[in-house]
Amino acid sequence: MVWPVLKAVVAALIGYLLGSANTSLIVGKFYGVDVRKHGSGNAGMTNTLRTLGKFPAFLVILGDTLKGILACVIGYYIFKIGFDSSELNFTVELDRAGLLAGGLGAILGHNWPLYFGFKGGKGVLTTFAVIMLAGPYQGLILLGVFLVVVVLTRYVSLGSITAALCFPFLVAFMEKDIIYIVFAVFVSLLVIIRHRSNIVRLCKGTENKLGAKKNE
Repeated sequence: MVWPVLKAVVAALIGYLLGSANTSLIVGKFYGVDVRKHGSGNAGMTNTLRTLGKFPAFLVILGDTLKGILACVIGYYIFKIGFDSSELNFTVELDRAGLLAGGLGAILGHNWPLYFGFKGGKGVLTTFAVIMLAGPYQGLILLGVFLVVVVLTRYVSLGSITAALCFPFLVAFMEKDIIYIVFAVFVSLLVIIRHRSNIVRLCKGTENKLGAKKNE
């Protein structure tokens, strides 16, 4: 049991280092702007859109998604080589275990980046990339939930929070993989906690809608 745990730790560590390359902060450097000092103060796509514009926001979408995918792929191969899932005494999908380890590392790295003073974004795009690799059906359903909420309310944060709330219930209904269910509960709570300031603004009616200039 020590060997697969060690592999999972290595995969998560590599994922963390990749995730720490916060795209919004890297893109912001090319524009001479630290997005954490503008708008909502969040190092993510929405605040980049409001602070720098559409093309920088597109680069953030691309970068945050790709680093999640890369972390998952690396984790997949690290965990798979020389390891038999029969070594574990509970329900687990071997391919997904390594993928989730690397992906979780990337999510944590995005939220608390090593290279940027541990002050990052909320990890929604990176989390979505990981979900699409681990469970594409769940990912597409969550994307649909997100889009419906955003179209109806124009609140990006509310769309992210709603999708996060749905995620663990969706996985529990559709899956039997314990590791994936635990992952879903953890990242769901993480997304909600990271949106706590948005939740406060939503309750006060001061949260900016999509297209506004300030306060994500």
